[in-house]
Amino acid sequence: ERRSSPLLRRKDSPITTAKKRSLDMADSACNSAPGSGPSSPNNNSISNIPNENGVTVAVSNSMDVSLAQRLCGGELSQLSLYTSPSLPNITLGLPATATSASNVRLSSPSIHKLRGQHRPLGRTQSAPLPQQNAQALQQLVVQQQHQQFLEKHKQQFQQLHINKMMGKPSEPTGGRQHQSHPEETEEELREHQALSPQDGGFPCGITIKQEPPDPQENQEEDMQQELLFRQQAMLLEQQRIHQLRNYQASMEAAGLSITFPGHRPLSRAQSSPASASSFPISVPSPEPPTKPRFTTGLVYDSLMQKHQCMCGNTHTHPEHAGRIQSIWSRLQETGLRGQCECIRGRKATLEELQTVHSEAHVLLYGTNPLRQKLDCSVTPMLVRLPCGGVGVDSDTIWNEVHSSTAVRLAVGSVVELVFKVATGELKNGFAVVRPPGHHAEQSTPMGFCYFNSVAIAARLLQQRLNVRKILIVDWDVHHGNGTQQAFYDDPNVLYLSLHRYDDGNFFPGSGAPDEVGSGPGVGFNVNMAFTGGLEPPMGDAEYLAAFRSVVMPIANEFAPDVVLVSSGFDAVEGHPPPLGGYTLTSKCFGYLTRQLMALAEGRVVLALEGGHDLMAICDASEACVSALLGNQLDPLPQALLEQRPNQNAVCSIEKVIETHSKYWRSMQRGSPRLGLSVLEAQRGDSEEAETVSAMASLSVANKQRSEEEPMEEEAPL
Repeated sequence: ERRSSPLLRRKDSPITTAKKRSLDMADSACNSAPGSGPSSPNNNSISNIPNENGVTVAVSNSMDVSLAQRLCGGELSQLSLYTSPSLPNITLGLPATATSASNVRLSSPSIHKLRGQHRPLGRTQSAPLPQQNAQALQQLVVQQQHQQFLEKHKQQFQQLHINKMMGKPSEPTGGRQHQSHPEETEEELREHQALSPQDGGFPCGITIKQEPPDPQENQEEDMQQELLFRQQAMLLEQQRIHQLRNYQASMEAAGLSITFPGHRPLSRAQSSPASASSFPISVPSPEPPTKPRFTTGLVYDSLMQKHQCMCGNTHTHPEHAGRIQSIWSRLQETGLRGQCECIRGRKATLEELQTVHSEAHVLLYGTNPLRQKLDCSVTPMLVRLPCGGVGVDSDTIWNEVHSSTAVRLAVGSVVELVFKVATGELKNGFAVVRPPGHHAEQSTPMGFCYFNSVAIAARLLQQRLNVRKILIVDWDVHHGNGTQQAFYDDPNVLYLSLHRYDDGNFFPGSGAPDEVGSGPGVGFNVNMAFTGGLEPPMGDAEYLAAFRSVVMPIANEFAPDVVLVSSGFDAVEGHPPPLGGYTLTSKCFGYLTRQLMALAEGRVVLALEGGHDLMAICDASEACVSALLGNQLDPLPQALLEQRPNQNAVCSIEKVIETHSKYWRSMQRGSPRLGLSVLEAQRGDSEEAETVSAMASLSVANKQRSEEEPMEEEAPL
């Protein structure tokens, strides 16, 4: 006769119940339903429970009795089992309802819930889980396994307690009651139900008379059980917190900001033994964030690399994502990144951007998509580039999807680093950011720039921290027209720029020596404008002479509280004439940084601006970070120390000194050693210092002699 299902037995075959699988198969790695996989909890006996987090669970020998034997002996009372709202319920083979009365019939746990042709739910973990990331799914599985272990412990401990209170036999000798399997059919279940004892009796067994339980022992056992439950609950909560931290760290490493709200210990695990306990459970709170080291700070975010033209051609667009990626890799390869404190950047708010830029400009370039923010009159501001992309001009590209995020992230990262240095959390800092910002004016993007990061940081220092004096040094080869515009009438911000000017014939055309400020800000805008073209080009000797004669004297007289540097490296050798054309070395920028560190008690922050030759900007960034860390710098070549600045540089420096001599005392006496080399200037400084020291000692000696030999008193008249 043909069977309707391979799971059904033949009608004439003998009915057997002794070969059903027991729940105590200790040799099985996974005792769940077939196909459930290794994610299902292990249903071994409690003596085989592994140690969790190094905590050993001590269990008495009486717990080795199999669950099937206790079922057969009728020792189980009615227990509350964990019911999951989303996953199949795990019954561990226990009956759905049971009482301690001896006349109650035991049957398969699924019979009482059968309706029509529905099959009982089996204990399987093969149900599909929500589509989340791998770590979140792993966390959910581990939590469920812990809860199932805890429920099993609780049931078995309660059964031990019931046995001692009611004097039940500890080891039945009769046959084993049949246990249902998820793959059993209705026909098999009816057969097993027909085999159940109808007279209310149990298989015969030997009952051993026991002594009445000692109340003190019962109380001690109860306390031990409660202690075990609390330990298990704490282990579960600690593991959950640990997994959440690992997940958050992995998301942060991938560039995603993930935050978890505050939690209450086991408030959502109602099936946990801790919820049934009357003892309060104290879970250690997460450790507070560690205080950053007082050293050089670095800030960088890979999301800024997404600001790029849709054409993807880095040769056509010199300001590309590889700039900051190369610098960050260099700092990591040289070990400088490990010596610094890396902080997380953030997006600047629209309110922060409006401290320097107009509201229309902020909405246009700081939000996305920009076409939904303003009317169609702004659409012609974007032009089609020859490469196929779009931009605000032929150089300044715009990516409709990623540019707004990148430009705000660059500003916010600089602000975050500047504030940590200004408040004393960090010693100094270097911001590896893009796109640059010193060309961005109040309502105009230009020169690869959209928002002026350094200017916004300076303005926020004034508004939020009440910083009185801020020095902004801009050594990008191009004049920072946007920064000059932002503080042109502000006497509390000294803007000092060293740039190629060539009588206004070099981009952006501004930055003449006579642009000194307006209103109360007159004299606080200093343009060290080099003129003369590239015959010969300016180099280390010329920049060192300008620092020695103009920058440092005025900066010392100004006495700033914080120093911000628009650190463009396009004056380094390797840039073609349209992008710079000067021949400074990377080492020189390390020495310029070291001189600025003598100001403002060392509170100096460098923010990357221009620079497009990858080797040049990587070498210069390495030199500047080494100087900020206080490392020993590579010595300058002897030929450079003996080289005098060229005549074009001397004329340019003299013009600046003449212009600002009416505003700064340090410029009034001129610079007699302007045309000297570094070594000659150092010898002159040492001779001057010796002369001043000798004059000071002579003055002290004359004062002491006058006190020892007072003048004779005149005779009274």
